[in-house]
Amino acid sequence: MAKAIHSMIRVLDEERSIAFYNSAFGLKVVERLDFESFTLVYMSNDENGFELELTVNKGRTEPYNLGDGYGHLAFSISDVDAEHARLAQAGLAPRKVVDFAPAGAVIARFFFIADPDGYQIEVLQRGGRYL
Repeated sequence: MAKAIHSMIRVLDEERSIAFYNSAFGLKVVERLDFESFTLVYMSNDENGFELELTVNKGRTEPYNLGDGYGHLAFSISDVDAEHARLAQAGLAPRKVVDFAPAGAVIARFFFIADPDGYQIEVLQRGGRYL
């Protein structure tokens, strides 16, 4: 059986990205591998073993073109309203909270926030399939 272990994104500024993911989601650096032309930074929190891998290409000065194929990362939290308020208070500009109810009953409650490189992150209320 396969086990998902990490997702990788390319970031322009290592310190800025680490600070964002720490402040927004409590992710901490668990390993940093430095190579001649790039650095890999693995981040996670105590919720599970899944890691976010930040790839920093040395010498890169232009932001990455995320194109139209990138989806999003998702985090589940226990209180979407409190988390939205906390992120707004921290100046991280979360978008509005959405109650997704395509057939009348709410099946998901969430908001999106963008990281410093423009990657979209969905923040979902825990419950149902979003544990």
